[in-house]
Amino acid sequence: MKFTLSWLKEHLETEASLDDILYALTDLGLEVEEVFDPRAKLAAFTLAKVIHAEQHPDADRLRVCRVATDEGEKQIVCGAPNAREGITVVLCKPGDYVPGIDTTLSVGKIRGVESHGMMASERELELSDEHNGIIELPSGDVGEKFVDWMARNRPAEIDPVIDIAITPNRPDALGVRGIARDLAARGLGTLKPLSVAPVAGQFDSPVTVSIDPALKDKACPVFTGRVIRGVKNGESPQWLKNRLQAIGLRPISVLVDITNYFTFDLNRPLHVFDLAKITGNLRIAAAQGGESFAALNDKTYTLAQGMTVVADDAGVESLAGVMGGAASGATDETVDVFLESAYWDPITIATTGRALKINSDARYRFERGVDPAFTRDGLELATQMILDLCGGTPSHVVMDGAIPAVDRSYAFDPDRVGRLVGMDIPADGQRDTLRALGFSFDGDRVTPPSWRPDVLGEADLIEEIARIASLSKLEGKPLARETTGVPGTILTPMQRREKMVRRTMAGLGYNECVTYSFIDGPSATLFGGGEDATMLQNPISSEMSHMRPALLPGLLQAASRNQARGFADLALFEVGPAFSGGEPGEQFIEACGLLVGATAPRDPYGSRRPVDIFDAKADAEAVLGAIGAPARMQINRKLDGWWHPGRAGVMALGPNRLCAFGELHPKILREMNVKGPAVAFCIWVENVPFPKSKGPARPALATSDLQAVERDFAFVVDEKVEALTAVNAALGADKKLIEAVQVFDQFTGAKAQEQMGAGKKSIALSVRLQPTDKTLTDKDIETVSAKVIDKVTKATKGELRT
Repeated sequence: MKFTLSWLKEHLETEASLDDILYALTDLGLEVEEVFDPRAKLAAFTLAKVIHAEQHPDADRLRVCRVATDEGEKQIVCGAPNAREGITVVLCKPGDYVPGIDTTLSVGKIRGVESHGMMASERELELSDEHNGIIELPSGDVGEKFVDWMARNRPAEIDPVIDIAITPNRPDALGVRGIARDLAARGLGTLKPLSVAPVAGQFDSPVTVSIDPALKDKACPVFTGRVIRGVKNGESPQWLKNRLQAIGLRPISVLVDITNYFTFDLNRPLHVFDLAKITGNLRIAAAQGGESFAALNDKTYTLAQGMTVVADDAGVESLAGVMGGAASGATDETVDVFLESAYWDPITIATTGRALKINSDARYRFERGVDPAFTRDGLELATQMILDLCGGTPSHVVMDGAIPAVDRSYAFDPDRVGRLVGMDIPADGQRDTLRALGFSFDGDRVTPPSWRPDVLGEADLIEEIARIASLSKLEGKPLARETTGVPGTILTPMQRREKMVRRTMAGLGYNECVTYSFIDGPSATLFGGGEDATMLQNPISSEMSHMRPALLPGLLQAASRNQARGFADLALFEVGPAFSGGEPGEQFIEACGLLVGATAPRDPYGSRRPVDIFDAKADAEAVLGAIGAPARMQINRKLDGWWHPGRAGVMALGPNRLCAFGELHPKILREMNVKGPAVAFCIWVENVPFPKSKGPARPALATSDLQAVERDFAFVVDEKVEALTAVNAALGADKKLIEAVQVFDQFTGAKAQEQMGAGKKSIALSVRLQPTDKTLTDKDIETVSAKVIDKVTKATKGELRT
């Protein structure tokens, strides 16, 4: 929204400086985006007078002038043909920056004669393109600031232009008067009264208006207009052209310029029809669909069914509230006009404008909401301006419909300002603020003005009071504590668990990713999702059409993007929700880690190797241990389809799955465009049981001063038997004495089968026995060893290797 300072002062009686106004606008929520102040570039220049001029001794087109300035008499060499004795000029001194020639002046010599500055032309000061001579002023004193002379004699040329950003909830600020009202409420001046005197009609309008009954309730509640005969259309007066040009509008003709002026001045879009081009009467109707409409922007549009239009007996003449038609637009030959002022439904206007991709000042305002109560007043004021500038005779006003009722009231409680905003504002001051903004009081009930559709509750009243008082005056104060003493915990146990998962995975060397909860349909299908229940109705893009069934797709997509940019070795993790359906409760918290490439960079020590299943398993166990999972878990092969069937597993407690780990299926890696090897683990954080101990303290360290004993066993088993089966069997042989069991060797392959038979392998276990009450004797050790052999052979259907 652009306007000039002088335009603002047409509505605001103020002595405030430009800087004060700019600060207040931003503080009021009308953020100043840009200010173009022509005075700034002219501030250094002063008036001077040529007291003598003579021919340059060494140049035919140069004159040497003696100039009276505020610093005394100066010698200046000038090449302008009008440089002569007695004229008042604009002086640019050494050190001044001249914008038109992009030069900072200095004392110089021109053909051997010293020159102390220059006398400027209008083009050199960027006032116009005139450069045939220096500026000659008809008045002014030596030493007077040039900007002061311009402000007194040619104010329009140095009028500052202010550009502010308007939020969608403030349609009233789309008119200069609405901005002035806010500034007056802040105390920067007084809002000038706006008197609306009805213009008496001299005859009945030959054109009547009617609104289709189906549109009166919403699309067009009221439509008013009148005919004005005998107008003289042509060039606008200079003041009107100056204002429109200052805000970037091109003056067209006085009739069109008047409607544009009211759009920006009072936020009242209007339209003028050439009466000679109207056939019959005007009707507000819904388009049937397929009509062709030639608009004022020289484009032709095909209308869709239901779009609101203004039509005569011949067809569509205007796209209601969006843009007028070229066929009935005013031209220089226009003599009789029909002036329209109507109220259009914001949703209807926005729908039509977006469908046809038409952006206009009228649409911008109607779709945000103009003042419905000002419909008739806007018509009267515009009629008077047309009569003043174009002459003519007005008809009586024709009207169909009624001004929509927008009255509403809310309870006013001055004490709520302190409770909601934390500002101490006297009750009388609050009432004065609301009255200054146009609100009215009926006891303790407040009625917003018709131009404020954004005020919809008591909280909005408080917001207006605080906004005018200035939210910058808020002082930070700590909230009162509900209880005394040490505050209780804020995070829930699950939130603390998620925090621990993140810290642990970061400590393991993983980089955290935060990906979208939405993925594309094909990727969702690969990981067990992609159903209609998880499909978004209004996705951001086709690549974000479904809720993610797991975190792995997002991590694999991130890995693919990184590999495409030359990063081959990756360690990524994410903690967040995944979704099994689209209903509340059909989501769960996952923690996923992904390793791609090698474990270390290349070095001369051979420490680099491809990542494998045991890397993923070790990291998964570390995370599970950090969040209190039991040390002993079963591992099964009940895997989802995206895991490698022979190189992955599931850690579980009975039927409760805690974690899946291992290599990813090669088909998945191909589909996700990830170059392997790639291993991962996924922990279902909510499935991990919480420790029985609720406190932060760790249990006491249990140690024994008796020496531990280790015994090694080797078993011949079927090659399909998992080592974990043997480990778990050995651990169960004597839970009191056996502290740990580890696999320290595995003999497989052709040589193993030559010695032990086809389809066989050897698993070597190290069993650590830790007594707690007495030193173990050989008999005790042999007894436990026999139990270990018995348990393992039964569990694996193998035998002790001899």
